[in-house]
Amino acid sequence: MKKLELILFVILSVVSSGKLYSQPKIGYVDSDTIMKQLPEAQDAQKKLDAIIKDWQEELSKMERDWKTKYDGYDKRKLILSEQKRAEIEKELVTLENQSSKYRQDKFGVKGELFQKQEELMKPIQNRIFTAIQQVAKEKDYDFIFDRSGDIIFLYAKEEYDVTSLVIEKLK
Repeated sequence: MKKLELILFVILSVVSSGKLYSQPKIGYVDSDTIMKQLPEAQDAQKKLDAIIKDWQEELSKMERDWKTKYDGYDKRKLILSEQKRAEIEKELVTLENQSSKYRQDKFGVKGELFQKQEELMKPIQNRIFTAIQQVAKEKDYDFIFDRSGDIIFLYAKEEYDVTSLVIEKLK
């Protein structure tokens, strides 16, 4: 909601500061469509998917190892000595902590996945942003919004969709 208020404020500011008699020219893009049609974005996504798959497989293996160890412990715990039970319980806690740490290191907020996404996608996003700026300047748009982002359009005329122009600029 705050973004919408900010956008309305900016539009009203532009309209009232010199463009009083002309309508602002507004366009929009669909960045999801652009990303789907851009080969380097698809390649980057495939690389990310492969990395995620490897990490998920490793995490699943760690969880299976823990489960196997726990099942064995659970079956034998009544016949184990107090010392042996404590040892196995400690090993189980260690395995669980390792699994949690691995998950956090790979998939956490500042994990390797976030860093890899930034590394692979940032140059592509910068290229798209530059193309959007070029289209906006060439076609004299006052505003271009991304309809696949946080801003929700309840109505938008197709004539304002500049997605294809951005894709052309990127080729």
